[in-house]
Amino acid sequence: MKRLYIIFCFLSSVLLVSAQDPQFSQYFAAPLYLNPAFTGTTQDHRFIANYRNQWPNAARGFVTYAFSYDYNMYHYNSGIGFLATVDQAGTAGMKSSQFNFLYSYKWNVSNKWVVSAGLNFGYAFRSVDINKIIFGDQLQFDTDGNVPSDDPALYSLGTSSYFDFSAGALAYNKNFWIGFSASHLNTPNRSLLNQESVIPLKTSLHGGVRIPLYGGPFKKDHISVLAPSFIYKNQGKFDQLDIGLHFLYDPVMIGVWYRGIPIQQNVKDNISQDAVVIILGFQFEKVEIGYSYDFTVSELGPISGGAHEVSLKYKLGIQMQAKTKKKEKYIPCPTFIKK
Repeated sequence: MKRLYIIFCFLSSVLLVSAQDPQFSQYFAAPLYLNPAFTGTTQDHRFIANYRNQWPNAARGFVTYAFSYDYNMYHYNSGIGFLATVDQAGTAGMKSSQFNFLYSYKWNVSNKWVVSAGLNFGYAFRSVDINKIIFGDQLQFDTDGNVPSDDPALYSLGTSSYFDFSAGALAYNKNFWIGFSASHLNTPNRSLLNQESVIPLKTSLHGGVRIPLYGGPFKKDHISVLAPSFIYKNQGKFDQLDIGLHFLYDPVMIGVWYRGIPIQQNVKDNISQDAVVIILGFQFEKVEIGYSYDFTVSELGPISGGAHEVSLKYKLGIQMQAKTKKKEKYIPCPTFIKK
């Protein structure tokens, strides 16, 4: 009975979370996923890989992969990028894959400020492994679900594919940035049963500030930096606030984040809180790597196994001719910056 109760609690959580997009605690290591306006906001070719394993102890939980590439076309004040995401949920093999093309355009509105606007054009596929699903009528005769099912849903399940559009804007200078993004602008239908199951519009407001801990007259190779930042997201009936602080002393970065809105109550009249996140990262000239762990503080508790996340970023320098090289301003990533 205890095992069945645990499974029931987990499935209830899955139904709630299934209405929300996958998320990354290391948002700064998944910039194109956060906001298409981040596309091309670097001086280099940028390759990023992200991996997240959420709730590994609870029926396999959620596993998410993301791979992205972006490039700054400095001659055209533009950036282009590609993003692929794969999300797998639970023991039934629910799988969602999406492939995106991203474009951004930038305005130097002053000597210190840049505004970037971005678009994301995506196409997605969603499927489930029927052989891994156990229907209710199977459990009536065999608790292992080994008998055939007559549930009509068995013959209605299939795959779905759909277009998905997002947009975003970003404003930044050397030490401050703020952005807004809107995902699923067309509220696509992703139902596997030929019914209506739309993805609700998701909006996100995010920003941060970089605070150097040395401002003296002498140049130093290593300067400690504090970088507080936040992300507020709303999707359907759900909203969420991530707020935290990073400390950087090149090449080491550590961070602490809190996810939740403690002044609100959830559907069970409990304080709305999700996780406390600890982040450790290392930055080198061309490679950045990060690891984070989410300590679950919601009612799901330690049984979920929290969440493990790994990010890997590789930068390949762009060769510019001296006669054509422009004075550009790029996003001063507030947590991974050398100076």
